[in-house]
Amino acid sequence: MNYTEEQMMEIARKFDVGGSISEIKPLGPGFINDTFVIKTGGEHPVRYILQRKNHIVFPDVPGMMNNIEMVTEHLKKKVVAEGGDPMREVLTVTKRRPDSMSDEERKAFAGDLYYKDENGNYWAVCVFIEGSVTYEKADTPALAYKGGQGIGKFQAYLSDFTTPLAETIKGFHNIRWRFEQWDEAIARDAAGRVKDLSEEIGWVNSRRQEMLGFWTKVEDGTIPTRVTHNDTKISNILFDKEGEVLCVIDLDTCMSSTSLNDFGDAIRSYANTGAEDEKDLGKVALSLEMFEAYTKGYLSYRKGNLTDSEVEWLAFSAKYITYEQLLRFLMDYIDGDKYYKIAYPEHNLVRTHAQNKLLCSMEEQYAEMKAVVDRYAK
Repeated sequence: MNYTEEQMMEIARKFDVGGSISEIKPLGPGFINDTFVIKTGGEHPVRYILQRKNHIVFPDVPGMMNNIEMVTEHLKKKVVAEGGDPMREVLTVTKRRPDSMSDEERKAFAGDLYYKDENGNYWAVCVFIEGSVTYEKADTPALAYKGGQGIGKFQAYLSDFTTPLAETIKGFHNIRWRFEQWDEAIARDAAGRVKDLSEEIGWVNSRRQEMLGFWTKVEDGTIPTRVTHNDTKISNILFDKEGEVLCVIDLDTCMSSTSLNDFGDAIRSYANTGAEDEKDLGKVALSLEMFEAYTKGYLSYRKGNLTDSEVEWLAFSAKYITYEQLLRFLMDYIDGDKYYKIAYPEHNLVRTHAQNKLLCSMEEQYAEMKAVVDRYAK
């Protein structure tokens, strides 16, 4: 539903923004959450980010906000210990004003980190980091290297964080869970498309045991569980105006899993020479140059605190995440395009073909990818 300006002001006033609110404006397209910028008045105006959290995608908003608070508090201690600025190098969650909370809200789990309005929508606020820069795409090896540093530093700072985090999205990157969904989707055949997809379904089924073999190593602890961001595209890293990494943002998907997921997800994004929905498959491949740049940056922070098993399977994680995305695009197409937004009827099928082409390129260059990891992990 749409909110009036006065309703938005009233919601914003629930949080301790430290001044009178002079303006609220939308920020960005809002693919999952609706995002706004709050500006306060006075001699030294401060800006904040207000978000309406999507409780359909994230059914446990209290758990999610508690995850964010624990992770950011841990990060701030690390930044302070190294003489950095925790207000610029870590996301800062803004809590509720005590006088805006009911007794029930005070007693609620993580109740001071969010506001639930009368329509059942959840809202949260964080400090806007001034003078920051974002990029929508890593289009040079130098930027890929910096992106690798950003995620590598984020993970390195959290490598000694041992408190289990809430699972805010069920089965995220868990291929065993995805296969349960996949088998149900094939049997359901909701859109009547299975009969025309024997080749594409074969792409998924032919690699099934390989992918389950990797995930079994996560389940049995051979590959350890750590804090993961789970959405490591470059737009989720803030840079300063000199091009240096400030901090990682959009922490809604922070959960406990293998840190390899973050590496693999980043490679799928950074090192693809084509678009995620590229129709011309001749444009789609893994750029080994971009893979090396990101890996070098990532391991500049992580090589000292990864286990031997994590190093061994690091390159494979790029294949794993790309495969998972192939499966999810094709599964949504089979289900009648219910999850991903589409621009035309065959959009999810085009995405499926593009992901398979990228995965095939990774498989062809896998020996070289492993060699790159080994070179920078020493």
